[in-house]
Amino acid sequence: MGKIIAIANQKGGVGKTTTAINLTAALGALEKKTLLIDADPQANATSGIGLNPEDLRNGTYEVIENQISPQNGIHPTQCPNTWIMPSHMDLVAAELELIDSPKREYMLKEALKILKNNYDYIIIDCAPSLGLITLNALTAADSLIIPIQCEYFALEGLGKLLNTIKSVQQLHNHTLDIEGLLLTMHDSRLRLSNQVIEEVKNHFPDMLFETIIQRNVRLSEAPSFGKSILEYDAESKGSFNYLTLAHELLKKNNDVLI
Repeated sequence: MGKIIAIANQKGGVGKTTTAINLTAALGALEKKTLLIDADPQANATSGIGLNPEDLRNGTYEVIENQISPQNGIHPTQCPNTWIMPSHMDLVAAELELIDSPKREYMLKEALKILKNNYDYIIIDCAPSLGLITLNALTAADSLIIPIQCEYFALEGLGKLLNTIKSVQQLHNHTLDIEGLLLTMHDSRLRLSNQVIEEVKNHFPDMLFETIIQRNVRLSEAPSFGKSILEYDAESKGSFNYLTLAHELLKKNNDVLI
């Protein structure tokens, strides 16, 4: 049975979508069958992996609204062993349309029950908010990766997110686990970046991934070409970082490489 991992942080610009795309691609490169779910109305994961949200009408919104079967919301990507359930702007409406549903927090969970056995990993890219769609993702997930930017106010809002996770664990998903905190956009030349690492280590010593995502120009460029960093520049530091993260994730889950 596959594992569902949500990538969430209500702060924007922390490398959440970059991590979702490139961790998915790295797992695929390591021959793990992986599905990326774009649960953000901005659809950056969809465009960043090479699909045009304007051309795709079957995706996360239609699946959550039960307009189509989950299988019909999945599309292939150019990355090996990876597929995507894309997003588009209509997903904004789901927040309002589901508000009166008796199982509004469980719509994505129910959909993924059908898909879970078909993939080794399902990665959910959440919106930079703690709204109903993100709550659906946390309710559906087995675990959570929280990207943290190595900049000032890095821990701002993290307490609120952790409190939300506790509420989800108590009310909707008592098995939800924190896979780890992931430090992103690290620049070793900056004293502040190194201070942030020490601060996070002091506050959350047992929750931190060993892998740190370095600030990398090629990593920033890749989404504008609709490519993962592995496709765009396999020799770059960003590619190495995300392959290292994928290896660490597999090791944490006692998952053997093929």
